[in-house]
Amino acid sequence: MIGFIIAAFLIGYVCIAMEHPLKVNKAATALLLSVVLWVAYIFYAPVLFPGMSVDEVRHIVTDQRLIEHLGDISEILFFLLGAMTIVELVDVHGGFSIITRHITTRNKRKLLWILAIVTFFMSAILDNMTTAIVMTMLLRKLLSEKKDRLLFASIIIIAANSGGAFSPIGDVTTIMLWINGNVTTGGIIPELFLPAIISTLIPTFLISLSLKGETKKMNSEDLAGHTHPAAGIISQKERYLLFFLGVGSLIFVPVFKTITHLPPFIGVLFGLSILWIVTEILYKRKSNVDESRKARITHILTRIDTSTILFFLGILMAVAVLQEVGILKGFSDLLDKEVGNYYVINIIIGLLSSVIDNVPLVAGAMGMYTIDPSSLYFAQDGIFWIFLAYCAGVGGSILIIGSAAGVVVMGLEKINFIWYLKKISWVALIGYLAGAGVYILQMTYLFPAPQLP
Repeated sequence: MIGFIIAAFLIGYVCIAMEHPLKVNKAATALLLSVVLWVAYIFYAPVLFPGMSVDEVRHIVTDQRLIEHLGDISEILFFLLGAMTIVELVDVHGGFSIITRHITTRNKRKLLWILAIVTFFMSAILDNMTTAIVMTMLLRKLLSEKKDRLLFASIIIIAANSGGAFSPIGDVTTIMLWINGNVTTGGIIPELFLPAIISTLIPTFLISLSLKGETKKMNSEDLAGHTHPAAGIISQKERYLLFFLGVGSLIFVPVFKTITHLPPFIGVLFGLSILWIVTEILYKRKSNVDESRKARITHILTRIDTSTILFFLGILMAVAVLQEVGILKGFSDLLDKEVGNYYVINIIIGLLSSVIDNVPLVAGAMGMYTIDPSSLYFAQDGIFWIFLAYCAGVGGSILIIGSAAGVVVMGLEKINFIWYLKKISWVALIGYLAGAGVYILQMTYLFPAPQLP
């Protein structure tokens, strides 16, 4: 049965990667894959729980394990739904024009550098997924040519993942390590800032070499294609209000979590509820405006890319089965036994995170190793934990489905998996390895470590 589960996952993954040639939406494949794997797991489960009756095993799988994984995944899905709704609300009301108005350059290379740097630092403050959504929406206001927009969107993915890796609140995996006490804010930021920014600068430089000339000036038809009628019925003051409330609510999420210790999606839903109420009040004052020109939250929800959310649900539920049957743990044990070098192990984990979601990979690593105050590698802020944060976060950029940011941008801009693999994966890999090399050199010369096993 283990062989069947592995084979099914690999076949499903290939079908997801070949979405465009097969002309089957990746969400449909991911959902089918998750169902097949969970069915296989529940029939295989009695082998994993010897001595228990079939009914007891089924109770454990359906009422405990399934609900536990669904709960963890739902936190991500509701966070994604709330963040996408907030960003879409700001966008349809012309809120991002406040930023685009200050980006006046039409030089493609200069624009690429500006967006990469803004994305990198914004991702550390918000999170990589939300930042990717915001910056992709912003990109639509700056570029009308699809070919250029795909390159810029790809750099946004890389910069968002790298920016999130050096911040304790910038990525799901860093949040996991931070909450569990493996890393601290004072440990992860100074040690990972340089490697993370290197992993952004090198790909940005390489992609900029292929850009020439200036961006095409958006004409009235282009702008009309990106503008909702709602943007024309609110005042500049109201536009500023929605923009700062929207962005402010996203920035407030880490603060909300620190104060209440509740999951981040609760903070996002809090911000969404405030924006919902404010929007209703604004529209109540515009009773003379035709309802079809308004963009209430109920209308915004119909514009959300639900297929992306369903894809996320399917692929994470499928990976959860790999975790449950011990495939990920077994692979981690194999790495520990055969490789031994913790730098190399983390680099391999980073490469795997481009294929398999980094959350169960990091969870597996956290389960395999424990915090050991006497070890330079496994103490709080130890080399293994901090390098794990870098590798799991930045490594996800190598393939477009390797990170939440990549999945979101893939859905928003309809980026072809194969196109990304051919055009972007190699520059992301170079940036990833360069940043990893910088970290190793940094630890070798600035913070000398004992001889590696």
